[in-house]
Amino acid sequence: MMFLANWPHFEGETIRCHPERSQRVAMTQSKDLLFARQNMIRLFVIVLFVSAALLLISCGPPRPDHPVIGAKNFTEQVILGELLAQEIEAKSSLKVERRFYLAGSYICHQALISGRIDAYVEYTGTALTAILKQPVSRDPHAVFDTVRRMYAQKYNVSVTDPLGFENTFAMIVRGDEAQRFHLTTLSQATQYTPQWRLGAGYEFEERPDGLPGLSQTYGLKFADAPRIMDLGLLYRTLNNHQVDMIAGNSTDGPIAAFGLKVLEDDKHYFPPYQAVPLVREDALQRWPQMRVALVSLAGKISADDMRAMNEAVDGQHRDPADVVREFRERHQL
Repeated sequence: MMFLANWPHFEGETIRCHPERSQRVAMTQSKDLLFARQNMIRLFVIVLFVSAALLLISCGPPRPDHPVIGAKNFTEQVILGELLAQEIEAKSSLKVERRFYLAGSYICHQALISGRIDAYVEYTGTALTAILKQPVSRDPHAVFDTVRRMYAQKYNVSVTDPLGFENTFAMIVRGDEAQRFHLTTLSQATQYTPQWRLGAGYEFEERPDGLPGLSQTYGLKFADAPRIMDLGLLYRTLNNHQVDMIAGNSTDGPIAAFGLKVLEDDKHYFPPYQAVPLVREDALQRWPQMRVALVSLAGKISADDMRAMNEAVDGQHRDPADVVREFRERHQL
């Protein structure tokens, strides 16, 4: 036991460390404890983050056992959404859920690609510029081909055949004057516009596909500066002979209600805005009956049809579902 003799204060005393050494040991232990706590916090944060990420991935939008049709928040869109829904239900045993009034194109697009809706009707010019961010084109076939190809590539969404009409800007005159002057096109109207007054909405006067380019393309001149007003007042001022031509939308309900004439854009100045159903490819695979229904609607709706349905809902305050049902019966859909 000789080696014990060399230990200080062994016999009769408790072995003690030097005070400075004891302090260093305590500091080291404290640092180790702090480091361990920090590591535990980091580990907890990492676990929490991974758990949240996994939860987001696993908890996608609900997948009901029926198709969901969406629509933007204006009358024409609700009518078209109802038309898709009724046609799918008629061509299948499926019950269709309707999610209408989804604000504008961006919200509908996000709902579509996230799977919260399975289909809605869009306009090719809007899809091209607002969603796909492509340059404006005035070739309807080129626009449709580009939209169809890019939606399939980027979003796995099928752009089905056009419904048969466009909703674009329209230059509109009173029906009796169109008959008196035998007017069907904008080019024919240019000889009369120097004596006419124009009414237009606020945007039309400034936007790139609005009045400046239209005037340059057709050589339009008017008796006075355009009367700029709220869109809701355009048809009243035209009917009251306060203006002689207005810039409206090609499917506005009052066109049919008041017997007005849309002049053909024979130089194809306005971009194409063909109405086309957009539908998720996985929905078509899940419910093949949807494709049959959408094919049956291709080319079935004229601009006059759309104006009449818009007027029935807006002007006559009828239920969109009833209006669509009558349209389908008349066209034997």
